[in-house]
Amino acid sequence: MNPKDVMMKRISRWQMWFGLALIALITGCASAPKPADYAQEKPVLDLRQYFSGTVDGWGYVKDRSGKVVRRMYVEIVCTWNGNEGTLDESFKWSDGKTEKRIWKIRKDGDRYIGTAGDVVGEATGVASGNALQWNYVLRLPPEQGSYEVNMDDWMWLIDNKTLANQTVMTKFGIKFAEINIFFRKR
Repeated sequence: MNPKDVMMKRISRWQMWFGLALIALITGCASAPKPADYAQEKPVLDLRQYFSGTVDGWGYVKDRSGKVVRRMYVEIVCTWNGNEGTLDESFKWSDGKTEKRIWKIRKDGDRYIGTAGDVVGEATGVASGNALQWNYVLRLPPEQGSYEVNMDDWMWLIDNKTLANQTVMTKFGIKFAEINIFFRKR
């Protein structure tokens, strides 16, 4: 191969890598979805209405490679007194472990504020249309390192009895896990 062909091949590779990097940068900078994007979607999600009584959930946790590493069933007993509610969650994991989380939630307009024993500070959420986005910091249990991880938690009301939930868990901006749960109101 003559020197000119070698140089052209190197330039072509450089252009290809530059193009791929540019596409990744543009895609990474694309605006993330916001609750307002769902403003016209029905049925409208009101946590007080959906999370009242008992709600069952089935889900799984995927690691950052996309492999399902745990499955779960959760039963949530939900009560409200005006704009203040309690969601008493009982998890049964596929590895035989059980877990309990009790959320205290307050509704303030289209915003929700929540606390739980393993949540650092407060969870804040905004509802719009059929969607709710929660953001909070979760302290993992000791057997998982007691790390504090960021949770970007989305819920979408599918119909009056069905709710889909997707949570992305990150630390230092790196995705560690994704949790998907499908809820069904009794």
